[in-house]
Amino acid sequence: MPANRFWPRMTAHILLIACAAAMFLPFLWMVLTSFKTVAESTSLNPFVVFPSKWKPQNYVEVLRQNDFLRLYWNTFAMMAIRVLCSILFSAMAAYAFARLNFPGRNFFFGLVLFQMMVPTQIFIIPQYLMVDAIGMRNTIFALVFPGLVSAFGTFLLRQFFMGLPKELEEAAKLDGCNIGQTFVRVMLPLARSGLVALAIFTALFAFKDLMWPMIVNTSSSAATLSSALAKIQSAYSVNYPELMAASVIAIWPMLLVYVVFQKQFIEGIATSGGKL
Repeated sequence: MPANRFWPRMTAHILLIACAAAMFLPFLWMVLTSFKTVAESTSLNPFVVFPSKWKPQNYVEVLRQNDFLRLYWNTFAMMAIRVLCSILFSAMAAYAFARLNFPGRNFFFGLVLFQMMVPTQIFIIPQYLMVDAIGMRNTIFALVFPGLVSAFGTFLLRQFFMGLPKELEEAAKLDGCNIGQTFVRVMLPLARSGLVALAIFTALFAFKDLMWPMIVNTSSSAATLSSALAKIQSAYSVNYPELMAASVIAIWPMLLVYVVFQKQFIEGIATSGGKL
């Protein structure tokens, strides 16, 4: 390889390796801290990286205090239902806004954009009042309720549908397809990359959601992983080794999902033009 190409490529590889190491270090620090004592985890000595005595009891204590099977079930049930509802309703709304002409289309799409522009915290009080009015607090439905319809998903899929050629719809109409058949059999399969991207974003947003689960579900039997981790911290002190142990137990399913569906993750992010 010529020298004028070797050194730029080598520099790029070194920078990429350095960035990868920088992103991996917090995970390594979390795992190492989970095996330390409280004194070691709060030590001001920056060179105390590895625990002097490995303490797996932190994991035993965290598993004893928290029902992780229930937390996994609540979290992944919320994620799965939110993903299904977001894909279903957002795809139908996006197709209508992108392809159908109906009175008030621009006005209603403006409402969708308005919902994206305002902070989500504004909707917490009315959403809580609605869930409380129907007596569904401390349930899976309460966790799913804010994600039944996604303004972001509607906007994202609308861009995909607008990029598809109109000749496809005209050909489907000549073959005798109505609007529903054209949407399901022709347009929806072509928006597969957009659906994958929306599913990825929805699942990640649901997994990281903290404020809503802590507000609407106060019962430990209806908590999610994020709210359970937040409750491990007391008002006056934090047992960092146990908190890190709980964090390790909480994130490994998502890491496994990423490893299995890594190709779909990368394809979805690349085709959507978004970032996590």
